[in-house]
Amino acid sequence: MVSVLFVCLGNICRSPTAEGVFRQLCENQGVISGLRIDSAGTAGWHEGKTPDGRAVAAARQHGIDLTSLRARQISPSDFYSFDYILAMDGDNLSELQQCRPPDSTADIRLFLSYAIQCEQTDVPDPYYGGDEGFEQVLELTRNASACLLMHLIARGQVAAVEP
Repeated sequence: MVSVLFVCLGNICRSPTAEGVFRQLCENQGVISGLRIDSAGTAGWHEGKTPDGRAVAAARQHGIDLTSLRARQISPSDFYSFDYILAMDGDNLSELQQCRPPDSTADIRLFLSYAIQCEQTDVPDPYYGGDEGFEQVLELTRNASACLLMHLIARGQVAAVEP
């Protein structure tokens, strides 16, 4: 089993959206049983809360249900129990690298490093903007999620489903 953790600042907008998008993609591809998928924030301000209502609404329009997710802060054990820890932006990546235990084997990088034909490196935080920001997050995370799944299949970490 391979494990993937998506990380943003508060775990109420970007990382739960990425978790929901990636989970739905893996379910649709029939490979969900080989994966552990979660999300967390570098800060604990929203711990226990549901994702932002705008993120929930945007995801719902694409058939993705985020209502069961609850915000949590990343913990030291995550660096040992997840194979991939994917940051939504450079600030989150820097924070993760600073708190990473020295003997951790997790692959920590920007989530959009997997995206193709994408000039952005950061998934922008939509929290202080309008609904279009949440749509942009969905678009970016769908691209990167598809490429991440192809990467995991190519590495043999997830078995491709025969057509």
